[in-house]
Amino acid sequence: MEITITQEKQETGDLPRQMPILPVKGIVVFPFLVVPIIITDKKQSQLIDDALTHGKTIGVFCTTSPDVAEPGFDDIFLSGTACNILKMLRFPDGSVRFLVQGLARIRIARRLTAEPFLTAEVEEVKDVFIPSVKIEALNRNLLAILKNLVDLSPYMSEEFYISAINQDTPGKLTDLIAFNMNLSIGEKQKLIEEADVTRRMEILLGHLNRELEVVQLSKKIQSDAANELGKMQREYILREQIKVIQKELGDGELRPEMAELKQRIEAAGMTAQARQAADKELERLAEMNPSSAEYTVSRTYLDWLLALPWQKSSKDMLDIRKARKILDEDHYNLEKVKERIIEFLAVRRLNPEMKGPILCFVGPPGVGKTSLGRSIARAMGREFYRLSLGGLRDEAEIRGHRRTYIGSMPGRVLQGLKRVGTNNPVFMLDEIDKLGSDFRGDPSSALLEVLDPEQNNTFSDHYLEVDFDLSHVMFITTANMLEPIPAVLRDRMEVIRIPGYTDVEKLEISRRHLIPKQMKNHGLTASHLVFRKEAITGVIEDYTRESGLRNLEREIANICRKVAAKVAGGSRRRITLGETDLAKYLGPPYFASETRFSKERVGEVAGLAWTAYGGEVLKIEAAAMPGKKNLTLTGHLGDVMKESVQAALSYVRSLSPKLHIGADFFEKHELHVHVPSGATPKDGPSAGITMASCLLSLVTDRPIRRGLAMTGELSLSGRVLPIGGLKEKTIAAKRK
Repeated sequence: MEITITQEKQETGDLPRQMPILPVKGIVVFPFLVVPIIITDKKQSQLIDDALTHGKTIGVFCTTSPDVAEPGFDDIFLSGTACNILKMLRFPDGSVRFLVQGLARIRIARRLTAEPFLTAEVEEVKDVFIPSVKIEALNRNLLAILKNLVDLSPYMSEEFYISAINQDTPGKLTDLIAFNMNLSIGEKQKLIEEADVTRRMEILLGHLNRELEVVQLSKKIQSDAANELGKMQREYILREQIKVIQKELGDGELRPEMAELKQRIEAAGMTAQARQAADKELERLAEMNPSSAEYTVSRTYLDWLLALPWQKSSKDMLDIRKARKILDEDHYNLEKVKERIIEFLAVRRLNPEMKGPILCFVGPPGVGKTSLGRSIARAMGREFYRLSLGGLRDEAEIRGHRRTYIGSMPGRVLQGLKRVGTNNPVFMLDEIDKLGSDFRGDPSSALLEVLDPEQNNTFSDHYLEVDFDLSHVMFITTANMLEPIPAVLRDRMEVIRIPGYTDVEKLEISRRHLIPKQMKNHGLTASHLVFRKEAITGVIEDYTRESGLRNLEREIANICRKVAAKVAGGSRRRITLGETDLAKYLGPPYFASETRFSKERVGEVAGLAWTAYGGEVLKIEAAAMPGKKNLTLTGHLGDVMKESVQAALSYVRSLSPKLHIGADFFEKHELHVHVPSGATPKDGPSAGITMASCLLSLVTDRPIRRGLAMTGELSLSGRVLPIGGLKEKTIAAKRK
């Protein structure tokens, strides 16, 4: 804050109309105040010499920018202060220091000269002042707030307040306070330009109130910080004193809570790396205040280290016959999967150090992939944990969050091991083909380490930051389709396909598992309800159309609910359910018995397709119309299937001479190939032979035999290439 010197009252008299103009940087001079100014510019020094020689009054104007080297009229504000020079001192470096006293507010009316220094014609701006109650109120408020500021602020002295209360006019009081306050140049210049004393006092009152709030808040922050620091210093000193006293007494034992944690760490069977991290964290914990937030974070970290099953394992049940019996009890057929589990148990019997396999069950919904994982765990005598990956998008869900984040915790893998309490469970990663990714990372990349037997023995979670051995865990993943799974992740897994069930298999599974399960769930016994074989077959064929068993189980549960309602209503008659009774319990059949095409038609063929939900029979139709050479494709076909139609058409055209098809047939006809159920997307290469047969039937006017369905990729030379999903397609053909 610049030091100001107040002067005894000096009459301004009549100000000269013309006066030299002194531009100054960073200073706004107010009337009746004495201000020190330093200049280094030769032109300005010449101006001061001239003013002192001739006793001239000068005009002091603040520059609009502090960066101007030689300010001119365009670089200064239009309003300033007329001043008298009281005293001047020259220094060896060429600078000049002098004191000026403000006389009155002035405004530049007309520019005169710019050399050797600025001169201008000015006009005096007199204060607009009418005594009133409002002026008195503003005056009192200014002095009251100023008193508070002087009491709180270190840069405002008591002498300044005494000088303020001795000002004889509100205008002088306002100017004195404004000059000494920590205001910006723009705010001070606005007060210089304001002639209305009332308005000037209102503006200054707003600045004073703001300054008082800032000072009070600063004081509070400083006080709170000092109190907190004092509290921390006191606690530190007391803690150090306790340590010294314990050392002198030879009593260096840990607190009971710390001693218990130390015993648990010693008994946990951690790896050397984990033990080192736990001991280090325990030392930090012993030094902390139990009421601090950091104490809770550190204690939670130790609890997680102690909760993990470092050495606790389930003992594998290596009785091959018993394991096979359990697998057969829980699931019908699925021989390939059962054989793989038996092989693993046999190898474990011969080599106990054998690492767990990484299996991937791929198949349509409802075929028992998830329940098969539970059955495998039961057959091996291990714990089971299932983690659903559907819609998972955050990498931290697998690897955990770093401890720097509030509320951080380990990833779902280590959480699962903590929950089951063993380090060798059957760990199922369900719906691995439904993983997503976004700005938080790619979970599939985090799974690369988890599902690699060569790396997962040193799996490091971001939260714990110590290695944990996952090589004893038997990981099983499930998926409906392999294609969405990244290739590098797919390469780490042993893929086992679980196809859909045939109607014969569904019948057997219903009799062995589904019906007994639903009857038990609904409180029914054989004295209440009996399913005939033809009734079960009717439910399978007319009310469900799927590769799995979910809808079949729902329909059986639907029947059981209706029977349970009758039993609860007092009926004691046993119900024997036949095929003719299904409509009464389930309503009309959901699927019409369209076992075959009604009759043979030209350009109409049945094709077989495979989807993630099982096999389907597709009806493919073709028609020819007079017109220019053109091929129209409809039915929501994908790019691969469209190319198959093009290849099939080219092959059929190449056979024209052999089949005695007119050379101009394709030039004079427009062909249209359509696959019904247009709302369902269709794609894949295996419809090539079907498309070719459909077009051949059309151009030769010969229908395809009724009851015949086909599938296979067709090359341009007419070779039929291998296809996949044979079982699903065969099941679909049998349904028709």
